[in-house]
Amino acid sequence: MTVSWIVLAMVAFVAMEPITAATHRWVMHGLGEFVHRSHHRSRDTRWETNDWYPVMFAAVVNVGLFAGFNWDGFRPLIPVAVGVTAYGVAYALVHDVYIHGRLGWFSGRRIAALDRLADAHRIHHLYSAAPYGMLLPVVPAELRIRAARTTRNPLVNA
Repeated sequence: MTVSWIVLAMVAFVAMEPITAATHRWVMHGLGEFVHRSHHRSRDTRWETNDWYPVMFAAVVNVGLFAGFNWDGFRPLIPVAVGVTAYGVAYALVHDVYIHGRLGWFSGRRIAALDRLADAHRIHHLYSAAPYGMLLPVVPAELRIRAARTTRNPLVNA
């Protein structure tokens, strides 16, 4: 492993936040909303239709890994896939495990930095609007003000 591979993995990790925000905004709340809609509703089971999104994203990363390991000229896809996967793990831990409590690992324990992300995600669930990013969410001021006026928490059972 070379320094350039580490840099590529780090760049891929950082680049995933705007890519994720754009995908969330224009795919999940656009053409693919019929899949994502399940995430904005209460669920009775551990799984929701929206869980197909990370499966599809992982498949794309696996194609990149396959190409990187098997075809000359595609080796840089390996560290890129590592960075994308690291982002996916961070996203899943913050979003699914911490914010939505899907594994029960943090029940009763709070982490201030992650609570700020949970507050931003609560705003997203309240209005099905921005912020669309997860690890560095950009919350429009008017939505932050509106959300401060309500006690409704759509993250409970969501």
